[in-house]
Amino acid sequence: METANFRPPRERGGRLSRVFGAAGIAPEGAPVVCALIILAAFSLLLGWHVLALLFVTCAVGASLFFRDPQRQPPVSDKAVVSAADGRVVEVRQATLSQEQQDFTLVGVFMSLLDVHINRAPVAGQVVETKHTAGDFKAAFRDSAATHNERNLVLICGNDGRRYAIMQIAGYLARRIVCLVQAEQSVAKGTRIGLIMFGSRVDHYLPPDCRVTVRVGDHVRAGETVIAEFEQ
Repeated sequence: METANFRPPRERGGRLSRVFGAAGIAPEGAPVVCALIILAAFSLLLGWHVLALLFVTCAVGASLFFRDPQRQPPVSDKAVVSAADGRVVEVRQATLSQEQQDFTLVGVFMSLLDVHINRAPVAGQVVETKHTAGDFKAAFRDSAATHNERNLVLICGNDGRRYAIMQIAGYLARRIVCLVQAEQSVAKGTRIGLIMFGSRVDHYLPPDCRVTVRVGDHVRAGETVIAEFEQ
Protein backbone atom coordinates (compact mmCIF):
# COMPACT_ATOMS: atom_id res chain seq x y z
CA MET A 1 0.00 0.00 0.00
CA GLU A 2 1.37 3.41 -0.96
CA THR A 3 0.42 6.80 0.44
CA ALA A 4 1.42 10.37 -0.33
CA ASN A 5 4.06 10.04 2.40
CA PHE A 6 5.93 7.23 0.68
CA ARG A 7 8.05 7.30 -2.45
CA PRO A 8 8.68 3.83 -3.94
CA PRO A 9 12.02 2.77 -5.46
CA ARG A 10 13.17 4.76 -8.48
CA GLU A 11 16.29 5.71 -10.36
CA ARG A 12 18.21 8.72 -9.11
CA GLY A 13 18.73 10.03 -12.63
CA GLY A 14 18.39 13.31 -14.46
CA ARG A 15 20.82 16.11 -15.16
CA LEU A 16 19.70 18.22 -12.20
CA SER A 17 20.03 15.22 -9.88
CA ARG A 18 23.57 14.56 -11.12
CA VAL A 19 24.51 18.20 -10.54
CA PHE A 20 23.22 18.11 -6.98
CA GLY A 21 24.83 14.71 -6.42
CA ALA A 22 28.19 16.08 -7.51
CA ALA A 23 27.69 18.89 -4.99
CA GLY A 24 27.10 16.39 -2.19
CA ILE A 25 23.33 16.99 -1.97
CA ALA A 26 20.77 14.19 -2.28
CA PRO A 27 18.78 14.43 -5.55
CA GLU A 28 15.55 14.33 -3.52
CA GLY A 29 16.47 17.77 -2.18
CA ALA A 30 16.89 19.34 -5.63
CA PRO A 31 13.24 20.50 -6.07
CA VAL A 32 13.17 22.02 -2.58
CA VAL A 33 16.48 23.89 -2.90
CA CYS A 34 15.73 25.08 -6.45
CA ALA A 35 12.28 26.36 -5.47
CA LEU A 36 13.74 28.36 -2.60
CA ILE A 37 16.46 29.83 -4.82
CA ILE A 38 13.86 30.85 -7.43
CA LEU A 39 11.70 32.48 -4.77
CA ALA A 40 14.76 34.32 -3.43
CA ALA A 41 15.64 35.62 -6.91
CA PHE A 42 12.04 36.68 -7.56
CA SER A 43 11.87 38.51 -4.21
CA LEU A 44 15.15 40.26 -4.93
CA LEU A 45 13.89 41.46 -8.32
CA LEU A 46 10.83 42.96 -6.61
CA GLY A 47 13.02 44.68 -4.04
CA TRP A 48 11.88 42.51 -1.15
CA HIS A 49 15.36 42.13 0.29
CA VAL A 50 14.36 40.79 3.70
CA LEU A 51 12.17 38.12 2.14
CA ALA A 52 14.93 37.26 -0.33
CA LEU A 53 17.36 36.81 2.55
CA LEU A 54 14.86 34.54 4.30
CA PHE A 55 14.51 32.33 1.20
CA VAL A 56 18.31 32.16 0.79
CA THR A 57 18.66 31.13 4.45
CA CYS A 58 16.03 28.42 3.95
CA ALA A 59 17.82 27.22 0.79
CA VAL A 60 21.08 26.88 2.73
CA GLY A 61 19.26 25.01 5.51
CA ALA A 62 17.63 22.65 3.00
CA SER A 63 21.00 22.00 1.35
CA LEU A 64 22.45 21.06 4.73
CA PHE A 65 19.51 18.80 5.54
CA PHE A 66 19.78 16.95 2.23
CA ARG A 67 23.57 16.67 2.36
CA ASP A 68 24.82 13.35 1.07
CA PRO A 69 28.47 12.88 2.07
CA GLN A 70 30.62 10.04 0.77
CA ARG A 71 31.18 7.26 3.28
CA GLN A 72 33.83 4.54 3.39
CA PRO A 73 32.52 1.31 4.97
CA PRO A 74 34.92 -1.10 6.72
CA VAL A 75 36.25 -3.92 4.55
CA SER A 76 35.65 -6.69 7.10
CA ASP A 77 32.85 -9.09 6.11
CA LYS A 78 32.17 -9.67 9.79
CA ALA A 79 31.28 -6.02 10.49
CA VAL A 80 27.74 -4.64 10.32
CA VAL A 81 27.53 -0.87 9.83
CA SER A 82 24.83 1.55 10.87
CA ALA A 83 22.13 2.31 8.31
CA ALA A 84 21.61 5.81 9.72
CA ASP A 85 23.34 8.79 11.26
CA GLY A 86 22.14 9.69 14.73
CA ARG A 87 21.97 8.55 18.34
CA VAL A 88 21.39 4.98 19.52
CA VAL A 89 18.17 5.01 21.55
CA GLU A 90 17.47 1.31 21.98
CA VAL A 91 19.25 -2.06 22.06
CA ARG A 92 17.12 -5.15 22.79
CA GLN A 93 15.85 -8.49 21.55
CA ALA A 94 12.95 -8.30 19.09
CA THR A 95 10.93 -10.21 16.49
CA LEU A 96 9.44 -9.48 13.07
CA SER A 97 6.02 -10.88 12.23
CA GLN A 98 7.10 -12.01 8.73
CA GLU A 99 10.33 -13.67 9.90
CA GLN A 100 10.62 -16.98 11.75
CA GLN A 101 13.59 -15.95 13.88
CA ASP A 102 14.59 -13.66 16.70
CA PHE A 103 16.62 -10.51 16.11
CA THR A 104 18.76 -8.06 18.02
CA LEU A 105 17.26 -4.60 17.55
CA VAL A 106 19.43 -1.48 17.44
CA GLY A 107 17.35 1.69 17.14
CA VAL A 108 18.89 4.96 15.89
CA PHE A 109 17.12 8.31 16.16
CA MET A 110 17.95 10.94 13.53
CA SER A 111 17.55 14.59 14.55
CA LEU A 112 17.08 17.48 12.14
CA LEU A 113 20.85 18.08 12.24
CA ASP A 114 21.82 14.56 11.20
CA VAL A 115 22.43 13.28 7.67
CA HIS A 116 19.20 11.53 6.62
CA ILE A 117 20.53 9.19 3.93
CA ASN A 118 20.04 5.52 4.88
CA ARG A 119 22.57 2.88 3.82
CA ALA A 120 22.76 -0.91 3.62
CA PRO A 121 24.32 -2.38 6.79
CA VAL A 122 25.77 -5.38 4.92
CA ALA A 123 26.37 -6.63 1.41
CA GLY A 124 23.71 -8.95 0.02
CA GLN A 125 20.42 -9.04 -1.85
CA VAL A 126 17.18 -7.25 -1.05
CA VAL A 127 14.53 -9.89 -0.36
CA GLU A 128 11.54 -7.62 0.19
CA THR A 129 10.45 -4.03 0.78
CA LYS A 130 7.16 -3.36 2.52
CA HIS A 131 5.53 -0.04 3.29
CA THR A 132 3.00 0.31 6.14
CA ALA A 133 0.84 3.38 6.67
CA GLY A 134 0.61 4.73 10.22
CA ASP A 135 0.81 7.67 12.60
CA PHE A 136 3.45 10.39 12.91
CA LYS A 137 4.32 10.31 16.60
CA ALA A 138 7.72 11.17 18.09
CA ALA A 139 10.21 8.74 16.52
CA PHE A 140 12.27 8.24 19.68
CA ARG A 141 9.35 6.51 21.42
CA ASP A 142 9.39 2.71 21.54
CA SER A 143 5.84 2.57 20.14
CA ALA A 144 6.94 4.34 16.93
CA ALA A 145 8.16 1.04 15.46
CA THR A 146 4.63 -0.43 15.51
CA HIS A 147 2.38 2.63 15.15
CA ASN A 148 4.18 5.09 12.86
CA GLU A 149 4.41 5.27 9.06
CA ARG A 150 7.26 2.91 8.18
CA ASN A 151 9.05 1.00 5.44
CA LEU A 152 10.78 -2.36 5.83
CA VAL A 153 13.83 -3.38 3.80
CA LEU A 154 14.68 -7.06 4.27
CA ILE A 155 18.17 -8.14 3.16
CA CYS A 156 19.76 -11.57 2.84
CA GLY A 157 23.45 -10.99 3.48
CA ASN A 158 26.23 -12.67 1.54
CA ASP A 159 26.80 -14.69 4.71
CA GLY A 160 23.29 -16.19 4.40
CA ARG A 161 21.97 -14.34 7.44
CA ARG A 162 18.79 -12.23 7.37
CA TYR A 163 18.87 -8.53 8.21
CA ALA A 164 16.08 -5.97 8.27
CA ILE A 165 16.04 -2.18 8.24
CA MET A 166 12.88 -0.37 9.33
CA GLN A 167 12.61 3.26 8.19
CA ILE A 168 10.22 4.97 10.61
CA ALA A 169 8.70 8.40 10.02
CA GLY A 170 8.66 10.75 13.00
CA TYR A 171 6.56 13.69 14.17
CA LEU A 172 7.94 16.04 11.50
CA ALA A 173 8.80 13.44 8.86
CA ARG A 174 6.16 13.25 6.13
CA ARG A 175 7.95 11.27 3.45
CA ILE A 176 9.89 8.02 3.39
CA VAL A 177 11.99 7.42 0.28
CA CYS A 178 13.02 3.88 -0.69
CA LEU A 179 15.76 3.53 -3.31
CA VAL A 180 15.91 -0.28 -3.55
CA GLN A 181 13.60 -3.10 -4.53
CA ALA A 182 13.34 -6.89 -4.24
CA GLU A 183 16.07 -8.97 -5.94
CA GLN A 184 18.42 -5.97 -6.09
CA SER A 185 22.01 -6.57 -4.99
CA VAL A 186 23.50 -4.05 -2.57
CA ALA A 187 27.02 -3.45 -1.33
CA LYS A 188 27.73 -2.52 2.25
CA GLY A 189 27.12 1.22 2.56
CA THR A 190 24.90 1.45 -0.54
CA ARG A 191 22.29 4.21 -0.33
CA ILE A 192 18.93 2.51 0.24
CA GLY A 193 16.71 5.50 1.05
CA LEU A 194 16.10 8.50 3.26
CA ILE A 195 13.49 9.92 5.61
CA MET A 196 12.76 13.63 5.70
CA PHE A 197 12.84 15.85 8.80
CA GLY A 198 13.64 13.89 11.94
CA SER A 199 12.96 10.17 12.12
CA ARG A 200 14.25 6.78 13.20
CA VAL A 201 15.82 3.64 11.74
CA ASP A 202 15.62 0.27 13.49
CA HIS A 203 18.19 -2.40 12.64
CA TYR A 204 17.07 -6.02 13.04
CA LEU A 205 20.28 -8.04 13.30
CA PRO A 206 20.92 -11.80 13.58
CA PRO A 207 20.95 -12.91 17.24
CA ASP A 208 24.47 -14.37 17.02
CA CYS A 209 26.04 -10.97 16.42
CA ARG A 210 27.92 -9.00 19.09
CA VAL A 211 26.53 -5.48 19.38
CA THR A 212 29.36 -2.93 19.61
CA VAL A 213 27.33 0.20 20.47
CA ARG A 214 25.37 1.32 23.51
CA VAL A 215 22.38 3.57 24.10
CA GLY A 216 23.55 7.16 23.80
CA ASP A 217 26.30 6.48 21.26
CA HIS A 218 26.38 8.56 18.08
CA VAL A 219 26.78 6.62 14.83
CA ARG A 220 27.38 7.41 11.15
CA ALA A 221 25.63 5.57 8.32
CA GLY A 222 27.90 3.34 6.26
CA GLU A 223 30.88 3.76 8.59
CA THR A 224 30.17 3.09 12.26
CA VAL A 225 30.30 -0.61 13.13
CA ILE A 226 27.27 -1.45 15.28
CA ALA A 227 27.77 -5.23 15.40
CA GLU A 228 30.33 -7.92 14.61
CA PHE A 229 30.39 -11.68 14.13
CA GLU A 230 33.02 -13.99 15.58
CA GLN A 231 33.02 -16.12 12.41
